[in-house]
Amino acid sequence: MRPAIPFALLFAAAPLAAESPAPQDAFWTALRGLCGQAFAGQMVEGTAPGDAAIGAARLVMHVRACTESEIRIPFHVGDDRSRTWVLTRSASGLRLKHDHRHADGTPDAVTQYGGDTAAPGTAQLQEFPADAFTGQLLPVSATNVWSFELLPGDSFSYGLRREGRRFRVRFDLKQPVPAPPAPWGE
Repeated sequence: MRPAIPFALLFAAAPLAAESPAPQDAFWTALRGLCGQAFAGQMVEGTAPGDAAIGAARLVMHVRACTESEIRIPFHVGDDRSRTWVLTRSASGLRLKHDHRHADGTPDAVTQYGGDTAAPGTAQLQEFPADAFTGQLLPVSATNVWSFELLPGDSFSYGLRREGRRFRVRFDLKQPVPAPPAPWGE
């Protein structure tokens, strides 16, 4: 008769399955891996009248500053350095805010709009439905859903969608470019 193996030892001896990170953690880690780098992009979709001017300008994103809880990504449109995407960790997931500044560094009247993730998303795609603040500040944007799509080693995309409005910019991660000047206000 074989001696009995204690039940707890059976689990201790079993190989532990490697747990994959939660989708938002994997996304965060991949995005932080781009910190310090800048990439050129192009507008791939734009349905508003002003989008043509954006699409004609040189577009550069710069993953400029990364901490454990915040990633700041200035989005340069030609010489316009007014836009920074600010991604932070929130109690329920990830939060995207748009920090808009004037050339003298003062906040624009339309700034800090955005939203929180409503679902875990994937390691490649995170979506941010507009929050209540956005709806009060910009009623037309109350139904906005912004997105970040990150295909490591290939591309990063920023998108916006709502009824009657689409905007999307894709950046080539295969070809880093020199870092642009600091965004306005930094």
